[in-house]
Amino acid sequence: MIGRLTGVIAEKSPPQVLIDVNGVGYEVDVPMSSFYNLPALGERTTLLTHFVVREDAQLLYGFLTHEERATFRQLIRISGVGPRTALSILSGLSVGELSQAVMQQQAGRLVKVPGIGKKTAERLLLELKGKLGPDLATPGAAVASDAQADIVQALMALGYNEREAAAALKALPPDIGVSEGIKQALKALSR
Repeated sequence: MIGRLTGVIAEKSPPQVLIDVNGVGYEVDVPMSSFYNLPALGERTTLLTHFVVREDAQLLYGFLTHEERATFRQLIRISGVGPRTALSILSGLSVGELSQAVMQQQAGRLVKVPGIGKKTAERLLLELKGKLGPDLATPGAAVASDAQADIVQALMALGYNEREAAAALKALPPDIGVSEGIKQALKALSR
């Protein structure tokens, strides 16, 4: 219903801002990534919004970028993930970091976000796979990301941590197959 607000920032109280739009003040909850990039009090800004109507409240969530809003909307479609949890995820991880965590199936990165447990993190990884980031829209990238995710999972199953697996993955060509990728990654890690 309300898709965008342009007005003057009247108050800032994390994670909420009050935007004065021609004399009407809108309370908007924003992720911390957007909050830190807002202009100072008294300056004009434009926020893309998502309006949530519940039985007991009408809430407005704001974002500085289309990617953040699209990711927020994707997150709240997942069973058990409400607007507050989605806001928390976007406050803890940038859209790029979340896309990378999903692409590489890194539940550990999601568990570090307050309010996200192991089961929720695993559900997020499952539900968001292939749905985040513009680079996932191309079929070749999706195949490469699946192979990369399999390589990372194999390395972690062999006892390497996420950081070591990710570092080994960076040294590999992006179009490498799973079995060859695992062999080359193990050679790189044994040095």
